[in-house]
Amino acid sequence: MSNGSVGTTQQAMEESSLSSWAGPYVTEMLGRGQAAAAMPYQAYQGPLTAGQSGLQQQAYQGLGALNVPLTQMGAYTPGTFTDSGVAQAYMSPYVQMSLEPQIAEARRQAEISRVQQAGRLGRAGAYGGSRQAIMESEGERNLLRNLADIYGTGMQQAYTAGMGQFNTEEQRRQAAQDAVNRFGLEALAAQRTAGAEQRAIEGEGIAADYKQFLEERDYPYRQATYMQSLLSGLPLETQSYTIDQPSGLQRLAGAYGDIESFLEEYGII
Repeated sequence: MSNGSVGTTQQAMEESSLSSWAGPYVTEMLGRGQAAAAMPYQAYQGPLTAGQSGLQQQAYQGLGALNVPLTQMGAYTPGTFTDSGVAQAYMSPYVQMSLEPQIAEARRQAEISRVQQAGRLGRAGAYGGSRQAIMESEGERNLLRNLADIYGTGMQQAYTAGMGQFNTEEQRRQAAQDAVNRFGLEALAAQRTAGAEQRAIEGEGIAADYKQFLEERDYPYRQATYMQSLLSGLPLETQSYTIDQPSGLQRLAGAYGDIESFLEEYGII
């Protein structure tokens, strides 16, 4: 702006600087901050995650070693007692045990009766006659009818017992198949759960490693931000001052005087 004199102008200016009372403290603080920012990154060398415990590893090894009966699992198809050869296989031992003693006893009783009858006929003087033949024929017929009854009853009992044994074994086979299916499914479920736990542990380790990578990668940027933050909020004071600037005529007159002095020095004028 003009001060009223010919060829002279003035300009007002402001300048900020540290307050005199804070200068030493700020200088020391910035020096320490710069030294701290220049320090290299110190990475953590210990484990980032807990990992698997000893008991977990033992459990995982045990689950991995399980022999899951995949090929034996499935629906059980029961048989029937009337299938070819089934009834005979289950009845045979019962027939032998139940019929033979009864048949032998019936024959023994028939023989005793025949001997007794022969003794009576002999004492009566009719031994060897037609009466003896009739009595022996009747005894033989009674024996055959008795044996038929024994055989029929025995076969019925053997059939019932054999069918009962067959049903019992079928129930056991069904129960065994159910146990195999249940074990297989439970083993697969346990392995699946253990696999999910192992995957979670592995994922935790990967996440920790990736976080550590990001921390190391971003360290220089954080240090730059830290150094910038040191300059924030410093105690500054503002100083105002005015300077005079020569006008165009003053600069021209000054230049003319310099030329005149030069010419006088070398005797030109």
